[in-house]
Amino acid sequence: MSILVCVIRNFCLARLHKIFFYRLELIYRVILKQLYWVQTMKDGYDIAEHAVEYGTKKGASYIEARFVDSRSEGYTTRNGAIIGGGETFSKGIGIRVIAEGGIGFCSTAKLEKENIEKAIDVALKMGRASKRKTPIIFSEEDVVETKWQSDVKQHIEDKSDEEKVQFVIDLDKTLVSQDFGESLVMRTLLLEMNRNKKYIVNSEGSKVESDKSLIAFYTFNTAKGPLGSEQRFYGQASSKGWEWFKEDNIVELIIEDNRALVKTANHAENMKLGVTDVVVSGEVAGIIAHENTGHPSEGDRILGREGAQAGESFYIDLLEKQKLGEIKIGTEAVTLIDDPTLPGSAGFYLYDDECVKARPRYLIKEGMINDLLLNREFASRFETKSNASARAIGYDREPLVRMANTYFAPGEYQVEELIEDVKKGIYMKSFTEWNIDDRRFQSKYVGLEVYLIENGEVTETMIRRPTLELTTFGLFGGVDAVSKDTEFPYGTCGKSDPSQGAPCWMGGAQVRMRNIRLGGE
Repeated sequence: MSILVCVIRNFCLARLHKIFFYRLELIYRVILKQLYWVQTMKDGYDIAEHAVEYGTKKGASYIEARFVDSRSEGYTTRNGAIIGGGETFSKGIGIRVIAEGGIGFCSTAKLEKENIEKAIDVALKMGRASKRKTPIIFSEEDVVETKWQSDVKQHIEDKSDEEKVQFVIDLDKTLVSQDFGESLVMRTLLLEMNRNKKYIVNSEGSKVESDKSLIAFYTFNTAKGPLGSEQRFYGQASSKGWEWFKEDNIVELIIEDNRALVKTANHAENMKLGVTDVVVSGEVAGIIAHENTGHPSEGDRILGREGAQAGESFYIDLLEKQKLGEIKIGTEAVTLIDDPTLPGSAGFYLYDDECVKARPRYLIKEGMINDLLLNREFASRFETKSNASARAIGYDREPLVRMANTYFAPGEYQVEELIEDVKKGIYMKSFTEWNIDDRRFQSKYVGLEVYLIENGEVTETMIRRPTLELTTFGLFGGVDAVSKDTEFPYGTCGKSDPSQGAPCWMGGAQVRMRNIRLGGE
């Protein structure tokens, strides 16, 4: 008996010994990374400040330097097998100058002073060579010196690679263990984690330091049913840390989303409804807010800067005839906000990439076009102040006018009240595809999980791919009620060439629209 006790005791001690040294190694690696980042950021401050000093001496009327040290990590599984993963690191500096009324941008990962100076010389030549008839002028803004960071309890670096990989594999096993039968035929899961430390300094004296984390989880899954297959790309993200999974019940949300996908594939029916009432979830309202309001509100689109790259804006026709605050685009129930300051949001920031303090932007207020998305260049052209809409995705990208978190503002109704007043209609809980023209006016949204409403109640009858195909005026002009509750799915907003995919939330309240003509299969 004593021999058995000794064997058990030695096994336990060996196990504890292994765990102890594994934890010690992990702590050591975290400390080394933190020391590396501290030194890197210190070097980055020095090189950014040198760039501003050099550019000013060389004749730039304005210069900003943006040093970025970033870490990205991701792991992907397909049907339970790892098909990709790893970490990438990058650091570099982006520099923008105004010289003789023209703007020049350069970037480099070679952070020696000689290379920086050569890059600035090129940017200055670009600015001067443009020979603009109308010089670029930035709006006058407050000089600031500040720091901000996202609220993170457990940084992604504090979890081992093995734990992250296992998390994705275990989540796939959890999906397989659900009562989906054989319907969920293809499962692609992606865990993505980023952390960006940034230092921005400009020739006006502003200095902004930031540290933002982003953690995201996507599923791109296919379910097969009697009428064919249904696909769903679904994402959730936050500027929190690893704690996000538990705090926001992410695993449960993913399970329920896949349950709805399987249910739709197996039970949705083709049905023609014609003109009817429509209640859309925060997810569907969010993509409408993003595409039909967020993009046409971008100042660079309105004035043509993005015309050949990401499209134009139908707002230009309206603004030629009326002023902001006088243009009616929807009913009084429609208020749409873009707010970078939402805590924990994917598009979170407190100062933009031009050192301007962020605030909520009321793009539509009680049915009227109220505010535009503006950086300093386009704020000057509209003879106003910037509302901190300048964002760059990486040191080698120029700051552009971008959305952050665009959503339908909450209203006065419970969700049940939106539905109980509908004699016959649909409840569109999610969408499977969307399309919109380059001017952000003619739009199409195809439903995925959609239920028939009869006599004020959501029935079990599911409708296959009903389509909202309306102009922006048609969508917002039909809104008569908005719910109190909100939801914020994740999205990546594409723009520019080379492309910049900006993380954002798009969601908000649930919305009821009256007398909408539906298309469908």
